[in-house]
This record gives sequence, C-alpha cells and structure tokens, in this order.
Amino acid sequence: MQNVTDRIRNPFGMRPDCPSFVPGYGDANADFHVVGDRPGVHGGTAAGVPFTGEPWSPAFLSALSAAGLIAGVADGVDPDGVAREGDPIETDRTFFSYLHTCASEGPPDEDSYADMERFFDAELRAIAAHVLLPVGARATEHVLETHTARAWKTEIDMDALHGEELLGAGWLVVPIRDPADWTAGDPDRLVASLRELRSTDFRRESDLGRFVAGSETYLVR
Repeated sequence: MQNVTDRIRNPFGMRPDCPSFVPGYGDANADFHVVGDRPGVHGGTAAGVPFTGEPWSPAFLSALSAAGLIAGVADGVDPDGVAREGDPIETDRTFFSYLHTCASEGPPDEDSYADMERFFDAELRAIAAHVLLPVGARATEHVLETHTARAWKTEIDMDALHGEELLGAGWLVVPIRDPADWTAGDPDRLVASLRELRSTDFRRESDLGRFVAGSETYLVR
C-alpha cells in the first residue's frame, strides 16, 4: 500500500486536544518508523519535529544519517559536509513520531498516555512501516507489549536491547537506547546494526499476484 501524500509534517492531520504538540514527521511511505516517548523527553517543541532541539540530537540524527535512514539535518551537517536548509530532517523512507505528542510542562499521567495511544496507533498503522525503532525504555516496552508476542520473555534492558533485531507481529523491532544515555560505543553499534539490516530483505512481503487477474505484483505483509 502507498500513501498518496507528499506532506512530511503531520501527513494525516492528527489533532490531539492539547495547546501544543509535536506531530509525526517524515515519509508517509516509510520502511522505518522511529518511535519516541514525548516532547518533554525527546524534544521537538521548537521546530515541531521529533528528536530535534536536544543536546544529544546531533549525535542521534548523525547516527541515523550514517545508517542511511535519513539524508541530512539542517541543524547539523549532512554526509556531504553541507548544512541543509528547509525542514530540519530530510527523510527518505523513514518516519518519526511519539507515543504522547502533547508538549506539557510536567510528565503526563498513565490515563493521558492511554488517551493519546489512539493517535499513535492510527498513525503507526497508516504508515505501515516494516521496521519499528522504539527509542528509550517506555517506547520499547509499549512496542513490545502492543506489537509483538515477546513482552513476557523480554527484559527491558536498553543496554542489552540497543540495536538488536526482534521479530514482532508483522514488524521487525530494533530498540534504541535513549540517546541522552548513550556512551561511546552506542552510535557505532546502532549504525552497524541498521546497515546490516538494510542489506537484507527486511520487508517481509509476499507476492499474491498469482491469485489475481493480470501480470502485476500484489505485495502484502
């Protein structure tokens, strides 16, 4: 399925009931969906783009660029050494969003997270990426509990899970340690893992075209 939209900022027009929020951002036909916690943890309020504006943002986005998930960042330097203008992140088959998009002064309670889940879930299923990359413990726990059958046998140890491939229910899941907690080897470990993943057939699609009239392929997950 292809989403017919070229909008990269909030492509599906999500409007949560809060004064300020950081909507989803990126390629609506993404192969990779990077899932964060909320603006108060993972930034983005200034630019309205997830994972921007934090002290660790350049290192995090540079790792994604080196892994081939994004083409460049405006507040840093792209792989060619040229600062890009326009949108803060130039994406290509990658989408970014949060479990809780509202930008609040304090941490939301569990009821608020539960209420905001409908927006995240609708966007996740509309994007239908092949690989989910939850960032940090909360996003990883949510993705494992909601979109895999592994939660009961997987300890949320982000040091151990960082960059590891986990099979989900229709998705591959690659957890990422919270970039605020990265140590020296974490960027290289993530880049190496994602480069190896991208060299494989990670899409997990089947061609059912033989069952329908005509010669065109009909790929389903």
